[in-house]
Amino acid sequence: MSHTPEPPQGGAASAAQSGRHPHHNRAIALAVAAAVGGFLFGFDSSVINGAVDAIAVQFDLGDTLKGFAVAVALLGCAFGAWAGGKLADRWGRTRVMFLGAVLFFVSSILSGIAFGVWDLILWRVMAGIGIGIASVIAPAYIAEIAPAAMRGRLGSLQQLAITIGIFAALLSDQIIASSTSPTGDQLAASAELWGLEAWRWMFIVAVIPAAVYGILALMIPESPRYLISRGKREEAKTVLASVLGPDEDAEQRISEIERTIEADKKLEQQASLKGPRFGLLPVVWVGILLSVFQQFVGINVIFYYSNTLWQAVGFDESDSFTISTITSVTNVAVTFIAIALIDKIGRRPLLLIGSAGMAVCLGIMAIAFTQSYEIPDPDKVGEMLTQLPDAWGVTALIAANLFVVFFGATWGPLVWVLLGEMFPNRIRAAALGVAAAAQWIANFAITISFPPLLGAFGATIPYAMYAIFAALSFFFVLGKVPETKGRQLEDMEGLQVERRGRGAAAQPS
Repeated sequence: MSHTPEPPQGGAASAAQSGRHPHHNRAIALAVAAAVGGFLFGFDSSVINGAVDAIAVQFDLGDTLKGFAVAVALLGCAFGAWAGGKLADRWGRTRVMFLGAVLFFVSSILSGIAFGVWDLILWRVMAGIGIGIASVIAPAYIAEIAPAAMRGRLGSLQQLAITIGIFAALLSDQIIASSTSPTGDQLAASAELWGLEAWRWMFIVAVIPAAVYGILALMIPESPRYLISRGKREEAKTVLASVLGPDEDAEQRISEIERTIEADKKLEQQASLKGPRFGLLPVVWVGILLSVFQQFVGINVIFYYSNTLWQAVGFDESDSFTISTITSVTNVAVTFIAIALIDKIGRRPLLLIGSAGMAVCLGIMAIAFTQSYEIPDPDKVGEMLTQLPDAWGVTALIAANLFVVFFGATWGPLVWVLLGEMFPNRIRAAALGVAAAAQWIANFAITISFPPLLGAFGATIPYAMYAIFAALSFFFVLGKVPETKGRQLEDMEGLQVERRGRGAAAQPS
């Protein structure tokens, strides 16, 4: 393995030593604006949870079609992520952000006035495309606009926005449902509110964050790297000077970007993602596997199918919203741990801690469910309810929440940070698009596979499987994932994982 060079001693290093310059507030503001795309991501992934039972009643859906209507947006997200990466290199980052906002805005209205399940599915796919675009552009833009010394913290804002979006969707659904007056056995989300069924308003309210995101996309400046690639040097210098502050040399950064662009022109034939490892460059595979492992640890099972666990440890089904809210608030809170530590101790140590912690927690949950037994469900005639003995129930509950802590403080935000910064300039947007598409497909696979696995094997086998993936992710990080702390994006090319000493640098492309 080649020796990892020390981070540059100018610019980012001096900024790290002297603390954040006041001019960096501009970088924070731009990162927050871009991260609103993450809010849409989180909001959309959770908003349907409050509406799905009412939709099933409205359109008389069986379990299979009901599950597909929930998960189909994830396939749209995969396509949006793949296409968004390509479009970002052609149109620029901010224009593609605006496109994502428009798609989500329109689909929110059309989902709210859907007349059947098939047009609802179509609008959900459209929403997914918009969310997929936002999921790619936000980390790329933040990485390209941020000073190196604070790039990790700013990149973590994407995951923070996702977790806040999840909480906002749960809260929004609850407020809308509680504002209705259902009759008899009618679901609250099926009752009428302001002339429409409540579940329709759950979708329509999403136009507010979509509009905010679209307006912000029109107001923020374009990425300096995209501007330079289009010959707009002075405009790029102005943007960089506004985020770096006078303690960092904008002209030097411009020259570094121009140097890498010129080098890329000489390697134009390598500007594609094609490479020797199963058709792709090694660094692209690292990004894909980071994305897949992030989902294969089963985080969405905790959020999407948590009722099974909560009821098994003695909670009533009516308590599910409160518990889901507690879990989502926990997810928001622990993201601040990553924000505080990522630029101090680095990406790799946090990922390794997260992998080990998640593997242990999931393993404990798998063991706990070996002690489960079934009783007749008092609320559903002919169905059985899984239960855990008191001590094992408490153990499983603690393990589940610690799992959320380990994920939310490490793999949740850090994968987005790494995807935004680890790829060489010439392939960043396209490679990020492929990696994010893989993440959405993995999300779909986990979401759609858990119910049949649960029905066939109980909870032990799925949780054991997720524990194995968490353990595998530890060794993957140890051997393949680069340490990018403190490095300029222009220095990512051609560096390798360092197995001894202080972490690693970027994988070769």
